[in-house]
Amino acid sequence: MKSLLLIAAILASSLTAGFQLTPHASVRLEAQVGYIGFDRNDYPGDANLKILRQMFSYSGYWLNNPPGAKTNSWTGKRTALQAAGFGFLVLFNGRTYVDIKSSGDAARLGSSDAAAAVSTARAQGFPLQTIIFLDQEQGGRLLPEQRTYLHAWVDGVSSAQFTAGVYCSGIAAKERSGVSIVTADDIRKNAGTRKIEYWVVNDSCPPSPGCTVSRRDLSPQSSGISFADVWQFSQSPKRTDFARGCSANYSKDGNCYPPGLDPAQRLHVDINVATSSDPSHGRNHD
Repeated sequence: MKSLLLIAAILASSLTAGFQLTPHASVRLEAQVGYIGFDRNDYPGDANLKILRQMFSYSGYWLNNPPGAKTNSWTGKRTALQAAGFGFLVLFNGRTYVDIKSSGDAARLGSSDAAAAVSTARAQGFPLQTIIFLDQEQGGRLLPEQRTYLHAWVDGVSSAQFTAGVYCSGIAAKERSGVSIVTADDIRKNAGTRKIEYWVVNDSCPPSPGCTVSRRDLSPQSSGISFADVWQFSQSPKRTDFARGCSANYSKDGNCYPPGLDPAQRLHVDINVATSSDPSHGRNHD
């Protein structure tokens, strides 16, 4: 009995030492299955990093101009984010079908964009093998030019000793024929031997819990995509065509605002869950 009590005491001491309830640990405990993070097109500002870190384990990080933007406010902020304790979701804004089609050479454009993504990632201090996610905004089945562009981009990133990922829809889109296509499935089925990591968006309720950071049972697979590495389950503003059934914690203007921040800042976020506190493996450990 004394031996059992001694073993129990040692285990209790070990568990207490390993799970101190610091603000950083509390984010992990809230998620349990996965780690909660945020992304947004505009950098949230140095002054907000401390309070955001109390809720989120990692942050999105754009390598080029986000969709619809003419500048990139994330440039040069990797060091500040890492110093604040954040992991990373590294993003490169891909091309629309119109841009790819008008280029006349989808493969060349994909290779060129891959080189730009890798060059910028290196310049921003991200280590080799960092996962760079290509932002594939358009959903449904990829058209031939889109697929050629994507494959050339993946091949270019992979050959430069970085890891290729894709941000894409995990929601079924119905074609005119009546067939439903999920973009993530379509990309994976046609990727051949290419290794691609998947960050899927599915903000439909269900499975999305809406705008919340406190769910204890979320994982990327909760999105409905079994091979997802990251799941974006909340967007700002709320997409009413998909998220009409969502209400939890969304503001009246339809945006998702982190608790604890002054609403006047209008610092809305998209929310994700991942299997790692650094989904892109972008922390520099040197």
